Amino acid sequence: MFPSVAFRPLRLLIVCAALTGVAMLASGFLGHIFFGVFFGVGLALGLLNALLVRRAVEAITAEDHPLKKKMALNSATRLLVITAIALAIAIIFKASGGIAVLFGLAIFQALLVMSTSIPVLRKIRANGLDVLDTESKD
Repeated sequence: MFPSVAFRPLRLLIVCAALTGVAMLASGFLGHIFFGVFFGVGLALGLLNALLVRRAVEAITAEDHPLKKKMALNSATRLLVITAIALAIAIIFKASGGIAVLFGLAIFQALLVMSTSIPVLRKIRANGLDVLDTESKD
């Protein structure tokens, strides 16, 4: 099963919006609504990262001779920027619950792994380990 079939950004966006709403509601009841807001920002940064990963993989693998070094450099740069943004928000808004950005990023990674691995595991369970050959054998 091609990984792009398992990666559903719209579904992840809906889940992230729902989680942000729940986090804002819960943190609002506790008197720290910005914790929920920053949690949502972390989820959004995670989704942005996932979309950038997909774009980079598509661009690099479309080349005649894709290089691992190019992908590694792209990943390192992207992760450095996303991490710097998240840490800057956490430090600047320390008193308002900015640390929740890091929690949002961490939760998004767990969501991403679950949302992409479950369809693949279902496909493997349905077809066995012969996932490349999905045609009927008549």
